[in-house]
Amino acid sequence: MSESLPGGALPARNPRYDLLFEPVKIGPVTARNRFYAVPHAAGMTNTLPHMRAAFRGTKAEGGWGVVCTGYVSIDPSSDDAPLPYATLWDEDDIRSHALMTESVHRHGALAGIELWHGGGSVMNRASRIPSMSPSGTAWMPTHVNFMGHQRPRRMDSHDIRALLAMQAAAARRARTAGFDIVYVYAGMGYLPYEFLLPQWNHRTDGYGGSLANRVRIVRELLEVTHEAVAGRCAVALRISLEELRARPSQSAPSEAHELVSLLGDLPDLWDVKMDSSPTDCGPSRFSPEGSHEPVIDFVKKLTTRPVVGVGRFTSPDTMVSQVRRGVLDLIGAARPSIADPFLPLKIDQGREQDIRECIGCNICISSWHDSVPVRCTQNPTAGEEWRRGWHPERIAAAASAARVLVVGAGPAGLECALSLGRRGYEVTLADAATELGGRLRFETQLPGLSQWGRVLDWRRGQIDRLANVSVYRDNRLGAADILELGHDHVVLATGARWTPLLYSPLEVPDGELQGANVLTPDDIAAGAKPAGPVVVFDFDNYYMGSALALHLARGTQPVSYVTPAGHASAWGIMSNEQPQVHRALADAGIGLFTHSRVTALTGGELLLANLFTGAPWRLPCATLVVVGARLADEGLYHQLTADSAILRQAGIGSVTRIGDALAPGAIVHAVWSGHRCARELDATAPQCALRRDAPLAAAG
Repeated sequence: MSESLPGGALPARNPRYDLLFEPVKIGPVTARNRFYAVPHAAGMTNTLPHMRAAFRGTKAEGGWGVVCTGYVSIDPSSDDAPLPYATLWDEDDIRSHALMTESVHRHGALAGIELWHGGGSVMNRASRIPSMSPSGTAWMPTHVNFMGHQRPRRMDSHDIRALLAMQAAAARRARTAGFDIVYVYAGMGYLPYEFLLPQWNHRTDGYGGSLANRVRIVRELLEVTHEAVAGRCAVALRISLEELRARPSQSAPSEAHELVSLLGDLPDLWDVKMDSSPTDCGPSRFSPEGSHEPVIDFVKKLTTRPVVGVGRFTSPDTMVSQVRRGVLDLIGAARPSIADPFLPLKIDQGREQDIRECIGCNICISSWHDSVPVRCTQNPTAGEEWRRGWHPERIAAAASAARVLVVGAGPAGLECALSLGRRGYEVTLADAATELGGRLRFETQLPGLSQWGRVLDWRRGQIDRLANVSVYRDNRLGAADILELGHDHVVLATGARWTPLLYSPLEVPDGELQGANVLTPDDIAAGAKPAGPVVVFDFDNYYMGSALALHLARGTQPVSYVTPAGHASAWGIMSNEQPQVHRALADAGIGLFTHSRVTALTGGELLLANLFTGAPWRLPCATLVVVGARLADEGLYHQLTADSAILRQAGIGSVTRIGDALAPGAIVHAVWSGHRCARELDATAPQCALRRDAPLAAAG
């Protein structure tokens, strides 16, 4: 396959970033630079070993000095099903992980493995082995994704010895599989972390009470791991410090300070993080770049070992600042390494403008919650490296001299035009608006969503450098116009429209509500000024309803938020947004009403019914904004394809819908759809085939 890299001659690296490319010694091994792809779930476990190896190996190819796995169970008593967790239980698992270490080593990076025991935070749904925690305490979350009814048993001295043996055995397997860095994981509510907090740990023996006792299990896990790897691998401690930083200590500024002092140089590497997913991987709506610093900034002062941490770092200047100010030694990344696996190489080559910056939408995290391979709004190739053969920086050259017209310059159209242009096709991109961007022109103006503009900024900037892509603004094309333009292929990215459809007891959109005082997000985007009181009725359940309510609350009129779900932005639990959304609505004085559906709007009152009982109730309302169903804008498609003979006479070989024009979805779906269309234009069926991965066959 003929392939090409974008751009021409490479500029030199900016000297102010030289610091980022210094090697860092981590115990017995040395990272080639300060770029560290930290452990993160990616939905590709032992069941998808080739996909996992290619996904992690691509980061190594892109210049990351260390590339780690996601969380890896050390024993069947730590079972996170149905979430996609990896295992390191036996010889077959060793062979599976070896595919990843070989892929990472091939490109000169170190491979790290996060050994994990879930303790009282897992339900062991598949193994049905009762879970265990320091005092028999269970995690009892309010969101159904993690609910269960198997409670853990209290650990006795035999269980503690067994845990240490599990860790040691898994560490030996990790060494055999080729890993260079082996983790003890004491964070995010998992078993070693549970010993650290009195809420979990009520023990009165040598593992409970004082912090020195509570930290004992972590010390012993580190010791047995060092012994097991026998000096051939570095031993890392990944630890959550948010709760401990807030707890007073009699001998230090906080229990977090005391803990780091107690363990000091026992780990070869400190990997420091927050305590819960919504704070550790905070969405950009609520968490800026570098948001971890106030919690973890002290660690380097208390140890001589290197420290790695994250903060959704995408700016090389911010990275350098973290190192120079003594916050971190290694720049950790999960989400930015997914959005652009080649981020380090681009900085090294003086191509900072080519970095595909993470937007902090957390679609990647929702992939884990959905138990599927990772997805990324910015990087449509994430998770597709092996099964579709998509490389984030290379794309097959054009298979013909065809000319392609892309109608619509939203996320799908921009991605399609850019990728077609990189393949070498002559591309015309036309949009009816003055500014490119489609739905994101408005959405990026909503509270907290400005970072999502990176989807547009990066693609517009890349397109501007392609001489074979022509962009036409203020061009509303009809079917007759398209037929006359002489293109060989037409791609329609005409988007979708919000509707005033209501919500039926069958939990489907039904019963359109019309009226001057009934609006949709499209009306607000077009400049409508709703009279108050305003009610936002949200059954889309993602970001739009809450973001729009916060936007409207900036005015003087009262705003209420109504949803048939049990929470505001109910799907936001998947992207770590839900807790912050509730706090933001409360801070803005927005009334929240759940389990309700709208039935009518009359006489300044909104008529509602309880979703489950049907009991009616009323809410003052002058304007209703319905954030529910979207329908594809497919009129142009049907006009063009109504007569195949006319298409042939115009020389048009194909008309393809992409993005919301095909099936309304999140931005990630639109970008992926546009990228797939560009990859598969003029391709043969075998080139478009989806490879199926499977666990490795049993050894022997």
